[in-house]
Amino acid sequence: MRELERYYQVLELQPGATLEEVNQAYKDLVFVWHPDRIPRDNLRLQKKAQQKLQDINEARDKLRSYKTKYKTHSSSQQRGTKPYSQSQKSYSSSQKPYSSSQKPYSSSQKPYSQSQKSYSQSQTASSSSQKSYSQSQKTYPQSTRAKPSKDLSGKDFSGANLSNKDLSSRNLSYANLSAADLSDTFMHKAILRGANLSEATLLRANLLLADLREANLRSANLMGADLSGADLRGADLTGARIRSGNRLMVKLIGAKLSGAIMPDGRVYA
Repeated sequence: MRELERYYQVLELQPGATLEEVNQAYKDLVFVWHPDRIPRDNLRLQKKAQQKLQDINEARDKLRSYKTKYKTHSSSQQRGTKPYSQSQKSYSSSQKPYSSSQKPYSSSQKPYSQSQKSYSQSQTASSSSQKSYSQSQKTYPQSTRAKPSKDLSGKDFSGANLSNKDLSSRNLSYANLSAADLSDTFMHKAILRGANLSEATLLRANLLLADLREANLRSANLMGADLSGADLRGADLTGARIRSGNRLMVKLIGAKLSGAIMPDGRVYA
């Protein structure tokens, strides 16, 4: 089970995630870590991406195999109970003549029937308690789920060296990251709403799908950064470095820029 938990963790999922969630997480992570998205001259990141893809593929294959096997096993168990129920029904029918033959003794056996009724009731109560226990057990896996990522909102990281760190999915809203070194930092889906990133170094940083609404990116170095799908609505990029001559050096595919102040001071409509 610990091995399965590790596979869920690799795919950034909670234990017990559905097969559909496993497949979707796999697609998302392959998109993020595909070597084609990383500069070929950065051998360190290329090697890291290849290892990530290997781990992601292994986790997806193991979880798919486990879930398929578990589903098949459960189905076979359910099918296996039917003959037993039918045989019980036949057994019950075969006992009818015996009950008829015993009819003369039913009066003398009445106290026994009452005790049987009491026994049946106690069995019903026992069954109910077992059902309640079973229902309480259903909630148990929820307590074993992975805890959410650490909340770093409002923290002061001004001037900090956070180069090459993995801050993916972390909550850094309204954090102070001014003049911080975030070169090659992985911040996929990071929450940076209202964060102060003024004069921060974000060379080749991965900010894919990050939340940067109302963020302060004044004079930040964004050369080589990937902001594909990021939400930059209302962000201030005045004086930010995003070009080399006339060439745009930042990936902004699918980024939301409504209301953002661009490096030249114009507001994006």
